[in-house]
Amino acid sequence: MLNIARSRRVRSTPGLDIAPLIDMVFILLIFFLVNTSFVKETGIEVSRPTASTATLEKKRSVLIAISADNRIFMEQREIDMRAVRANVERALAENPEAAVIVIADKTSATGTAIRVMDGCRMAGAVNVSLAASLPQGS
Repeated sequence: MLNIARSRRVRSTPGLDIAPLIDMVFILLIFFLVNTSFVKETGIEVSRPTASTATLEKKRSVLIAISADNRIFMEQREIDMRAVRANVERALAENPEAAVIVIADKTSATGTAIRVMDGCRMAGAVNVSLAASLPQGS
């Protein structure tokens, strides 16, 4: 007598289930997106003057750059002197505790840096700093 039940059994081939792997990739992606801090750049390269008392600012800051030819940049775009206050107000609305750092080229006019810093204070910024580099031996 033939065993019909045994002959009808279909053998399943072993396979690799990639669903947990895909889930893990998405979890890692979300983890890195949440923990990434996005840095806003000024938009130009500035040659900063050196200062032996310069300190490193750790928290998120609003960055404003002044080029050698006294052009003002914020968030990778050039802005007018009259727009500094409005742009800083907008940035401080997003992060009220942020410090404002003015990164002036060492050959830029001092008057431009002072007018930019004054505009930042009129916008409500409490902590306005002028950026400098540490001397090479420090």
